[in-house]
Amino acid sequence: MASSAQAAGGGPDGGERAGGGLGDSALSQGLSVLVGLALCVTMLGLGCAVELGQLGQQLRRPVGVLLALLGQFVAMPLLAFLLALLFALDEVAAVAVLLCGSCPGGNLSNLMSLLVDGDMNLSIIMTAASTVLALFLMPLCLWVYSRHWINTTLVQLLPLGAVSLTLGSTLLPIALGVLVRYKRPRAADLLVKVSLWSLLVTLVILFILTGTMLGPDLLAHIPASVYAIAVLMPLAGYALGYGLAMAFALPPHCRRTVSLETGCQNVQLCTAILKLTFPPQLIGSMYMFPLLYALFQSAEAGLFVLAYKMYGRESYKQEPLGEEEDTDISYKKLKEEEVADTSYGTVSAEERGSAQAEPAQTAL
Repeated sequence: MASSAQAAGGGPDGGERAGGGLGDSALSQGLSVLVGLALCVTMLGLGCAVELGQLGQQLRRPVGVLLALLGQFVAMPLLAFLLALLFALDEVAAVAVLLCGSCPGGNLSNLMSLLVDGDMNLSIIMTAASTVLALFLMPLCLWVYSRHWINTTLVQLLPLGAVSLTLGSTLLPIALGVLVRYKRPRAADLLVKVSLWSLLVTLVILFILTGTMLGPDLLAHIPASVYAIAVLMPLAGYALGYGLAMAFALPPHCRRTVSLETGCQNVQLCTAILKLTFPPQLIGSMYMFPLLYALFQSAEAGLFVLAYKMYGRESYKQEPLGEEEDTDISYKKLKEEEVADTSYGTVSAEERGSAQAEPAQTAL
């Protein structure tokens, strides 16, 4: 077990150097505070994006909640587990990959769904629902899929209680954000923008600070197989999400939304759990995995958006036509109803002619 823990850290002294540098320095403590604050801002922005009226509609017809359940806590954890087995990861790398795969959806999916003209209500509801469901299902997924590495030190010390506590702490800023949306809609819109920018700024700062503390040695201690998973996992998640939406016979703009919601994970939450709940001397360089995942999920989602803008415009132009036709039909029906209402109690020229013809036929 000792040799396994050393190998997980990237070598006899590599893991200690990574873990010790991350755990003991004042800069590391500041980094922990930054991760916690970024997570709170992200969850606050998510709550500000939720409207109670839309939430009630989704609960009455819970397709979005069901898709979030299947995508985030069935497809993605299973995908992470299979990739960990396929690439024969050690216990530390496997736990980092499983943790990222079991995370709920992130705010990046909301921004990307907007750029591909997706269903924003569905996107927000899926993100919010997966975040709430994660309180119970994320520890369950970690417990189920880590059984393969149960005889290792890290998995035996897997802090499921601390994971649940971290998840529970995110519910308060979400509830506060929902309250702000209900009381101050304009302030909620501003906070949503702030949370999206904080996502980008936090990732940049984390890369810079981590590189400052540990330099290129940290990235050098991450196996090539972990880089491969960081590339393949979001890409496979996007594909699984699109297939899931097709299975539910959703329209194209909803398919794009579900695809992005499935592949985009809450990397702030994953980073916070790895940073705040695992012993740094055990987690070692795998602390960087969610940052790598964030890098590649953003790049691949950007390619998704670019491909849609270049090749999907014609199909997008056809989608609103159906809405305009429906609107026109309903408008015609409304006009007919108005005409019928205004003509109540009056006699038209045709009705007069028919009224005159009837007595003539009777006389005959």
